[in-house]
Amino acid sequence: MQSVHPMDRLLLGDVGYGKTEVALRGVFKCAAEGKQCAILVPTTILALQHYQTIVKRFEGFPVTIEMLSRFRSSSQKAKIKKDLKSGVIDVIVGTHGLIADTVSFKDLGLLIIDEEQRFGVKQKEKIKKKFPLVDTLTISATPIPRTLNMAISGIRDMSVLEMPPQDRHAVQTYVMEQDMSFLSKVMEKEINRGGQVYYLHNRVDTIEKKAEEIAAFLPNARIGVGHGKMSEEELSDIWRSLLDGEIDILVCTTIIETGVDVPNVNTLIVEEANRLGLAQLHQIRGRVGRSARRAFAYFTYLPYKNLSNVAQSRLQAIEQYTSFGAGYQIAMRDLEIRGAGEILGTQQHGHMAAVGYDMYIRMLNEAIEELGEIEHEKPKQPCRIQVLIDMSLPDTYIKSYASRIEIYKRILSISSTAEARDVLDEVIDRFGNEMRRGKNTGGAPKCVIDLIKYSELKARATNQNITEIKQSGRFIVVYADNVSVKHAMLLKSLYGDRCILGMDGLRRCMRVPLRGSNQVLLVIERIVKAFEDIGDQE
Repeated sequence: MQSVHPMDRLLLGDVGYGKTEVALRGVFKCAAEGKQCAILVPTTILALQHYQTIVKRFEGFPVTIEMLSRFRSSSQKAKIKKDLKSGVIDVIVGTHGLIADTVSFKDLGLLIIDEEQRFGVKQKEKIKKKFPLVDTLTISATPIPRTLNMAISGIRDMSVLEMPPQDRHAVQTYVMEQDMSFLSKVMEKEINRGGQVYYLHNRVDTIEKKAEEIAAFLPNARIGVGHGKMSEEELSDIWRSLLDGEIDILVCTTIIETGVDVPNVNTLIVEEANRLGLAQLHQIRGRVGRSARRAFAYFTYLPYKNLSNVAQSRLQAIEQYTSFGAGYQIAMRDLEIRGAGEILGTQQHGHMAAVGYDMYIRMLNEAIEELGEIEHEKPKQPCRIQVLIDMSLPDTYIKSYASRIEIYKRILSISSTAEARDVLDEVIDRFGNEMRRGKNTGGAPKCVIDLIKYSELKARATNQNITEIKQSGRFIVVYADNVSVKHAMLLKSLYGDRCILGMDGLRRCMRVPLRGSNQVLLVIERIVKAFEDIGDQE
């Protein structure tokens, strides 16, 4: 936030890891500097909870806080908008109405987008267009593939909360058929140990009937009902009763999905979990287990119901990913399966089938420069190197999918020999030396070293205006407009008369003999060195 450039940062952390705490510190910093802060959230209940939290935490400080949602009347909304424009309000919490054309700020300094995955691309692009120079902090436990890809690729910044809160336990998760007699015992056990229960029934029209059914099994339990069609007063009373321990079982809809924090609720039951998405199930599970007490989650489906393959996969995944950091694993799995989506388009997922990522970025930059009529020196055409050797980052050496993407990107950006050495040192420091037959080889696997060397040679060859280097049978063929007799004579001193200078159609080329398949990169390095030496002489 202190930088001269506007911040665009994704804060990634699993549910209950303290993302809101980090955001609150940013809010205070913004307000202390005399600027306004806007917190955009997807649901009215989350807006209400954030509003109440900020009012309580900022008590005693000269900070004016307001909320803009359907819980405000038309006259209240009009006054809030007027106060925002005049600068009376320092912090505003709101739902989608915050990005309406009728809302304007006197001096907005920070925009926080909570639960980013709940907003569409068009909404997020509208926000960027409306506030282009404002610091933006995006918060999510399970970001959509498009957002995660942009963060991993470096298009936007990313911070990751990896350490769970102290004394926190992973939620025990079970997938099972709907059985009220068993579930009533589960709820009774939680109540007997002094805890509370969320019972998720995602149908407003039958939610009261479900509460009555639970009451028949547990006549002594205090049961409340909460859903999105309630008024502000009704919902406020429900949450207050829940927090004060006056409700044992809250029968609710997915209104609890985003951000609701009641530490004493440590048992969750979700009816017909097969109807919900994977990230949604993970978010809902995050509503329990927010204290030092062990929490339990039961995802149920109707007996004898034939589940689709997709639904079965979701339920298997939610049962599998129970450890800390599961939100990131789920998001990465989503990115792997569904693709990264469009950077400028509206698709939140999908693959770039026609071109690779680097080519896409290069084409995108060129298009932006053309539209802006910006005069730039045209970059050199990257040298194309085609060789028949194994160059990769094996998953047996770098096990994390995210780390492999990161290291591939670092290797592709190598621009010098010194940088190549730094990258190799970093890889060995982070992922260790290769073990072969129980012995330490003292370095990375050969395919990793070859990949780094390949990237280094490609950068050096590009600097020498070499357009292409390819392996053809027992020769390495070099294409460059400036290839000359000097290059041929220098290489003939190493390889003899079999080094041939000539033409391949309309292109000047030079053929250098290859003495063995394990000599490919060595020969290419000598060729590039010859071009560099002659360039220095000239």
